[in-house]
Amino acid sequence: MNSARTLATAARVLRQLRHDPRSIALMLLVPCLMLLLLRYVFDGSPGTFDAIGASLLGIFPLITMFLITSIATLRERTSGTLERLLAMPLGKADLIAGYAVAFGLLAVIQSALATGLALWFLGLDVIGSAWLLLLVALLDALLGTALGLFVSAFAASEFQAVQFMPAVIFPQLLLCGLFTARDNMQPVLEGISNVLPMSYAVDGMNEVLHHTDVTADFIRDVLIVGACALLVLSLGAATLRRRTA
Repeated sequence: MNSARTLATAARVLRQLRHDPRSIALMLLVPCLMLLLLRYVFDGSPGTFDAIGASLLGIFPLITMFLITSIATLRERTSGTLERLLAMPLGKADLIAGYAVAFGLLAVIQSALATGLALWFLGLDVIGSAWLLLLVALLDALLGTALGLFVSAFAASEFQAVQFMPAVIFPQLLLCGLFTARDNMQPVLEGISNVLPMSYAVDGMNEVLHHTDVTADFIRDVLIVGACALLVLSLGAATLRRRTA
């Protein structure tokens, strides 16, 4: 992987996104709007928002980045842009890393906006550090970016890319421990939840929610989420086709 080529790819993606204000608004504003809506859905029970708000602070950016990244990457493939780029001296790893850097920068802004809104405007009650909450939110957004890049290799149209969401995101959402503790699930489902990255994203948020200091469980959770993001990016580079189907 060549760092200059990676950065050049990231700069090209950012220039393209600059001319797509709707995608930028979707990435940056939708998680904030969802948190705002959630807060006032539970207006009469602020404790409920405190209980689930931290978890959803990580889940909303993950889902948004998954959708935007998968569709944007697929659009480049179906337009023939990826095929032309890979005909140049540009490695698959350079291309995937460039996309990850570009969308990762947007993920930083997205996570900072959502975290700031939840803590200082919506009054999310968190015992731990706001910086730790931001760290987990950022890792979740990067994981969504990695998953979006990966699944785009298996979709032939933007409609198919969206169809991957029920297959990739919804099972994790149901099994991550948001609705019930994972140890209360049927044993087979609990075992499946133990290998899904969103489960550790929610666990990491809950660690910040309930502990003032960095715990061993928190370190484990963020390392697993980060490692899953890197693994999925590597798989995305390995499955990237040089020719458009």
